[in-house]
Amino acid sequence: MADSTSDIRNGVVLKIDGQLWTVIEFQHVKPGKGGAFVRTKIKNVVSGKVVDRTYNAGAKIETANVDRRDYQYLYRDGNDYVFMDTADYDQLTVSEVVVGDAANFLLEQQAATVALYEGAPLYVELPASVVLEITYTEPGLQGDRSTGGTKPATVETGYQIQVPLFLETGTKVKVDTRTGDYLGRVND
Repeated sequence: MADSTSDIRNGVVLKIDGQLWTVIEFQHVKPGKGGAFVRTKIKNVVSGKVVDRTYNAGAKIETANVDRRDYQYLYRDGNDYVFMDTADYDQLTVSEVVVGDAANFLLEQQAATVALYEGAPLYVELPASVVLEITYTEPGLQGDRSTGGTKPATVETGYQIQVPLFLETGTKVKVDTRTGDYLGRVND
């Protein structure tokens, strides 16, 4: 679709030179002298590269119709991940490349958002944080409770994070899905 720069909003997906870019930030600027323009910060949907781009006001741009749907992660099938659409129960197979780093935080039955463009999955988006159980970490020593140090811990997905020294195997922790950082202990 051909639209104008007045249609630029956060989250809109633009088609530029055959690639898809999502708008992270935008600003309409009206300088005292000269024509108005739109300054944008856009992120490549596939590679994750972020660039700044400026458009003259009223310039024609091409937006892409990206369908974002809620799915539930079911299981891993070789190098693919199988998701189920929560609305119509259709199953969708997503390749390991498209899932990317989200695989470090995926548990069966977990909710995720999958973005589709012309029926092909573009990326998998998880909630901002997830609760995972520590499956292995070195035991903490008496007196390690207030030093502020960290140690490596493996969570149930097999991913390794840094946690405070006092945490033990079997503890449930909240983990940031964007950075992999420990956010806190979760009490049952």
